[in-house]
Amino acid sequence: MKRCEVNRNDLSPMMQQYMDIKDQYEDAILFFRLGDFYEMFFDDAILTSRELELTLTGKNAGLSEKVPMCGIPHHAYAGYIDTLIERGYKVAICEQVEDPKATKGVVKREVIQIVTRGTRLDNRVDSKSNNFLANIYDFDNCYCISYIDVSTGEFYCKIIEKDNREIIREVVKNGFNEVIVSDNVDRGLINTLRCNYHIIVTITKDVYDRDIYAYIYQDIEDDRLVITIKHLLSYIVDTKKKDLVHLQKVEVIHNCNTLLFDVNTKRNLELTETIRNKDRLYSLLWLLDKNKTAMGSRYLKYNIENPLTNRKEIERRYDLVEKLSTQFILRDDLMKELDHVYDLERLVGRVSYGNLNAKDLLQLKTSIASLPKIKNILEEIGYDKEIETFPELYDLLDRAINEDSPLTLHEGGLIKDGYHSELDELRKIRSGSKDFLLELEQVEKTKTGIKNLKVGYNKIFGYYIEVSKGNIPLIKDEYGWDRKQTLANCERFTTPLLKEKENIILGAEEKIIHLEYKLFMDIREVTKRYIRSLQESAKIISEVDMLQAFSVVSDENKYVRPKLVESKSIKMKECRHPVVEKVMKDKYIANDILMDQDTNVLLITGPNMAGKSTYMRQCAISVIMAQIGSFVPCKSCEMPIFDKIFTRIGASDDLVSGESTFMVEMKEAGYAIDQATEDSLVLFDELGRGTATYDGMALAQAILEYIHQHIKAKTMFSTHYHELTDLARELPLLKNVHVSAVEEDGKITFLHKVKSGAVDKSYGIHVASLAGLPKSLIQRSEQILKNYESKDTHKQEFKQTSLFELGVEEKTEEINFIEEKIKGINPLEMTPMDAINFLYEIKKELKEKR
Repeated sequence: MKRCEVNRNDLSPMMQQYMDIKDQYEDAILFFRLGDFYEMFFDDAILTSRELELTLTGKNAGLSEKVPMCGIPHHAYAGYIDTLIERGYKVAICEQVEDPKATKGVVKREVIQIVTRGTRLDNRVDSKSNNFLANIYDFDNCYCISYIDVSTGEFYCKIIEKDNREIIREVVKNGFNEVIVSDNVDRGLINTLRCNYHIIVTITKDVYDRDIYAYIYQDIEDDRLVITIKHLLSYIVDTKKKDLVHLQKVEVIHNCNTLLFDVNTKRNLELTETIRNKDRLYSLLWLLDKNKTAMGSRYLKYNIENPLTNRKEIERRYDLVEKLSTQFILRDDLMKELDHVYDLERLVGRVSYGNLNAKDLLQLKTSIASLPKIKNILEEIGYDKEIETFPELYDLLDRAINEDSPLTLHEGGLIKDGYHSELDELRKIRSGSKDFLLELEQVEKTKTGIKNLKVGYNKIFGYYIEVSKGNIPLIKDEYGWDRKQTLANCERFTTPLLKEKENIILGAEEKIIHLEYKLFMDIREVTKRYIRSLQESAKIISEVDMLQAFSVVSDENKYVRPKLVESKSIKMKECRHPVVEKVMKDKYIANDILMDQDTNVLLITGPNMAGKSTYMRQCAISVIMAQIGSFVPCKSCEMPIFDKIFTRIGASDDLVSGESTFMVEMKEAGYAIDQATEDSLVLFDELGRGTATYDGMALAQAILEYIHQHIKAKTMFSTHYHELTDLARELPLLKNVHVSAVEEDGKITFLHKVKSGAVDKSYGIHVASLAGLPKSLIQRSEQILKNYESKDTHKQEFKQTSLFELGVEEKTEEINFIEEKIKGINPLEMTPMDAINFLYEIKKELKEKR
């Protein structure tokens, strides 16, 4: 039975209420509170029962047949919501907002919040990563994007050129898994985000029009950004439905302030997760994350994804890391204090939103207790920012909140004795009455002679006197007991005096619970006054924690302070790959990376597995480490500040888009060529291998020449096309280097040492042998190779292995023909499809010539 098929006039009042509420939340699964359960009905029930593997039952709703229903206990709902959210659903939590005891008829219910991937505020969100919710607003000449971590209140925005590829890169790079878009956004872009990247996309045109959160954007002058921020605010306010005063002022992101790279570079360099396992373990983030707080870990991850370009700020961080390493005793004291600091940013978020418990306030108190010592340490090392210590707030929390508080707010036990006189008086009444019950039990035992008689309590029957079946004859009418309940092995009774005390005890208990809840809410309101100051202190602690982590990692691994230079010169002496060095068992072979003003391109040759890719990666990773303020894995390091990094490392098909390795290669290379400047760093690993030998070699040479002559970016280009090494004679800023290997008795040993000059030999068969291919196969491949080499009597340009022998005149004519064709094109003006068609035409004409 579907909801749309029901005659609503026939429904029961409660089900009519459900239908009215569900009408307002069509795109969400409605968790409808009934007593101690959340119930789902109709389509929601069918869907939820399937996703959560619940039993699908039915409920009488006034119709001739039962409507589909399933349910979950209200106290265990969090785990079920986790599953639904991770599978891309939204969940609307509908609660009873009236006391059923004080209501006639149907209890009033309202949706108190909508839970989605990007709007979670509970403590089940990954503590070491931001959980960003983003939006895209389409203007005529650009896109504007803003994104927020609702749990911490951090808010950012930026303007992006009107290019769907650029906006997709931004969304994917930042890991947004929920995006809100304006209703005029291109539907193709929406489908790409949903289908290719599994991102939840909500379309809405609503813009928040109230002034409650005006402080967030009041300093922003660009009206487009303000509209974009209000668009995202509208969605947040509509889903959370409570106070969000912890939302912070929006920070406008300018590309010129950060080292830019796309998601391919982030993945290729394994900055925050590994390619193989999609896990932090063995990533750069894993290596550097010696933070003591969750805030510091999040701040580190954000910085790795957004390195700095501001020389003054980078040098400031170097100075502080150096001081922490020099004054290591103070650093150790700092680390001990940071160990006691909980996640202030998210604690403040829960204080603001109201979904906190007493444990949260105790964690806040413990954190505040460490702030005075942290402040003193920072003053001693000359830190240039000052944190507040909140003595009044600490005193309030210390006097008020009970250390053994329960997790819920409606059981009592939240407030300490001595904090509130009325509460103390009620507790005395309750305590005195309970002492009376113990005395009553002893009196009744003596009077009746029943030794196992006891006074007990339950929520249904209240207080009672319990007597076992065998002792029932000992009870006399003159005692005046009233039978209350009969069980299999005992009888329960009450007396007028017991009823009187029950009313006193339960009355006091109820008043205590209500009063404690009110006092707790009052304390929460006082705490809310400190939100802005607590957030400022949290930011400082995040940075301090990250910098002490840099100091610890640098000391452990013998990293050095980089020297930032104005000239376009890279001099990394004995540079290492920090993660590979950390995890490998053998001694790491360090290598120099030298690219002075007379060298813009390093053309790297050498066998597979020799370390070409690692050599390139360690350069880029060292640059990123340097530009987040960390020391680097070198013996010495001089480098300029880079504006962008581009990488093409490793072969991969884009199966989702149906694009081949070669197409992916060309797209990534094209993006780098289009976006790179002379202040960029470009890493291309074996570019062109995804197509035929001649095609790949021709494209590789053309790309090298273009970068060398037009872009002039620092470029590392590895290749197996040994013929390209001849370019060093024509391109003055290109230098050949190779990763050395030694061949003895048919066996190869990789030395992992980068040396000047080129190699003219491949070791593919040796690598295949190391990989364990059958010995007969290896021997056969050697025979075939000798056959090819014996035919290759003429040194040819653009030649690796020729399967067809041509005459000298034919070869010369063919080479001249290819040269003329390539000279007549401009790669920057060609789409990937144009490039493929161009290569197809060349091959077609060559075939006709032959």
